[in-house]
Amino acid sequence: MVTYIECPALYEPAPGDPPAVFLAGGITGVQDWQREAVRGLAGLEVVVLNPRRRHFPIDDPSQTPVQIRWEHRALHLAAVTVFWFPRSDASVTTQPIAMLELGAALDNPARRIVVGTDPAFPRAADVQWQARLARPGMRVHTSLTDTLAALRYALHG
Repeated sequence: MVTYIECPALYEPAPGDPPAVFLAGGITGVQDWQREAVRGLAGLEVVVLNPRRRHFPIDDPSQTPVQIRWEHRALHLAAVTVFWFPRSDASVTTQPIAMLELGAALDNPARRIVVGTDPAFPRAADVQWQARLARPGMRVHTSLTDTLAALRYALHG
């Protein structure tokens, strides 16, 4: 059973909780891939930490630090972080925050991550190269379905 936690709801892991998964990747200016990912994890015993809010109050500047604090904490609570870089229009976004988070995760060998990028993501080659250099042998998946399959494997072997 998937337990779903969406920003800004707080999550305090308790003994015996299933592993937590953070959905890292594009939010602004891209499809809601997180909703598809949650559906793709159905049947797993997992806590999904989703930074994408259904209703983000974009005109409220006080929400920016709330969002950033929540994401920072949730990233560090996750047993596995799944990065998905969906197709996007480079004139709208190249998902810089997700790229920053990926760089930090790649640089920490203790962090368990699964990475995927849509071939139509404008910086797909950058993701491939950064992963290859930081973690030789790591596979960067090219579909959300394959990325979620790799996540399932990372969680349960």
